[in-house]
Amino acid sequence: METDYTFFQNLGYAVLALMVVGTLYNLLIPMLEGDKMKKRMKSVSSARDAMREQRMRELNNQNRNLRTSNRGKIKTFVDNLSLEKLLEATDLKDKLAQAGMRGQKPIYMFYFFRFALPIVLGIIGLVFLVGLNVINKTMYQNVTITVFMIAAGYYLPGVYIKNVATKRATSIGAVFPDALDLLLICVESGMSVELAFGRVSKEMAENSVELAEEFSLTTAELSYLQSRRQAFENLARRNASPGIRSVSTALVQSERYGTPLGDTLRTLANENRQMRVMAAEKKAAALPAKLTVPMILFFLPVLFIVILTPAAMRISSAF
Repeated sequence: METDYTFFQNLGYAVLALMVVGTLYNLLIPMLEGDKMKKRMKSVSSARDAMREQRMRELNNQNRNLRTSNRGKIKTFVDNLSLEKLLEATDLKDKLAQAGMRGQKPIYMFYFFRFALPIVLGIIGLVFLVGLNVINKTMYQNVTITVFMIAAGYYLPGVYIKNVATKRATSIGAVFPDALDLLLICVESGMSVELAFGRVSKEMAENSVELAEEFSLTTAELSYLQSRRQAFENLARRNASPGIRSVSTALVQSERYGTPLGDTLRTLANENRQMRVMAAEKKAAALPAKLTVPMILFFLPVLFIVILTPAAMRISSAF
């Protein structure tokens, strides 16, 4: 009987000791762990630094060829003649960026062609028009045409860049609402803006290389620029598409005032989708007017031949 009492007493002591140890463990472990928030912020900062380094390496690899190829004859020619000051163009970098041309090489090529084309076309006009008179015009007319050729050579590089930028904006605008839907899904799933842009750029690479390139560049700028607002403004400046510019403005306002980004993206996605539908309806409404001239030139003569030929054959056989 005494043995049973001793056993239960020892068991009680053991349970009491376990309770004391558990209480001490719960009290002391939080103190030993330190500041969890500080550790989390440190991990986020290290992840951000790693992302920044990765994006910088990607940009360096992409632009390495441009940096090495800039040191060529065209760059030397442009620098020696100071064509950047002589033929200065306003907002040239922004226009080239809207056309998908980045780096220093397109700038030097633009100034070279703006300088060379008027000279080449002027020589052609003087030799073949003024000198040889191959089109049989008067001297005044040949000189006027030569002057117009020189002016056209000066403006042709700008027209070409504008045309490429317009086609690029049209290509981006066709798939931009889908990209906004993907961006909305990523943001509402808990991703940060940097990760969301990076994910959407990978997903949209098959549908639109231009849009994937823009989103990838925005991801890089969000990673290494100190201000996100600057990255969003750069996105708007690099694109002539009104949809991208409206989204950039909304992102800047969301960053400044703290408005919910999900609701903003959902509204903008609907607006861009409506803009795409309206553009398709506009093209469909313009088809009858565009088809008028081809119908007059090609369809009506054939129709008259088909209708009048049997009648003419019968009249000729009757007489």
